[in-house]
Amino acid sequence: MVRTTSTKGGKNRDKDALAKAQQAVNSIHPCLRLTVSKRARRMALRLDPAARVVHLIVPHRASMERALDFARQNKLWVEKRLEDLPEPVPFVDGAVLPIMGHNVTLHIHYDPKLKMTDIELKPRTLIVKTNKEDVAPRIKRFLRQLASDAITEMAHEKAKQIDRNKKIQSITVRDTRSRWGSCSEDGKMSFSWRLIFAPSLAMDYVIAHEVAHLKVMDHSQRFWTQCEKLSDDFDFGYDWMQKNGHSLMRFGQDA
Repeated sequence: MVRTTSTKGGKNRDKDALAKAQQAVNSIHPCLRLTVSKRARRMALRLDPAARVVHLIVPHRASMERALDFARQNKLWVEKRLEDLPEPVPFVDGAVLPIMGHNVTLHIHYDPKLKMTDIELKPRTLIVKTNKEDVAPRIKRFLRQLASDAITEMAHEKAKQIDRNKKIQSITVRDTRSRWGSCSEDGKMSFSWRLIFAPSLAMDYVIAHEVAHLKVMDHSQRFWTQCEKLSDDFDFGYDWMQKNGHSLMRFGQDA
C-alpha cells in the first residue's frame, strides 16, 4: 500500500511538473511543444510542418531550467522556421492541388439530396459531388488510394531492374510525418501518401531510394549508385525533396 501510494504520488508530481514546464515553454512561444525523451542524448528543436509546431526535445534527466534557456536562446530560430512554412491548402472548393506533377483545381458540388460522394480526377480538375458538408476526409481517402496505386506500380517496375531474388513483400501507404518512405530487410515498404503532391520526378526518386534498399540496406556509396540507376532524374528528385519536402504537409491542412 505504501509503495503504491508513493508511486502514484510520484507520477502525479511528475505530471504536475511537466504541465508547469509546458506552460513555461508556451510562454516562450505558443507553438513550442515540450517532449521529454529517454532516448534523446541532447536537447534539440524539431520542426513538425504537419502540426505547424516546433518540438523541444529534452533528455529525460536534463535540467528543465537549461532546457528553457535553450529554447529562449533559439526563439528567433523557432519564429523563422514557423514563418517560412508555406500557407496551408485546405481541401475546399477552388483549391489548387499539384497532383502527380499537374496543377488540378478542386471543384466541390454539394447537394444534400445525393446518396453518396463521387470523386473524379480529370486532367485539370478534381470533381467532387457530395452530400457531406465536410468532404475533406473523403478527398484525402481518394488521393491516398491514388498515391497507393501509382507508388505500387512504380515500385514493382523498379524492382524488376535489380536482383530478381530480392522482391517486394508488401507496400503500405500511410500518413507519416518523419519519413517519406522506408524499406525493411524482409522487403516490406511504406510510403507517405503525400508524395502524390510532389513532382513526378521527386516521387520517382523516393521510390527508387526505397527499392534500392532491396539490394543495399545501408547508405554506402554502393547504395547511392544503385539509387541513381533506378531514378529517372536522381539530382532533381533528391534536391527537390531536400529543399521542398516539408511543403507537402500543407495540403489538406485547415487554414
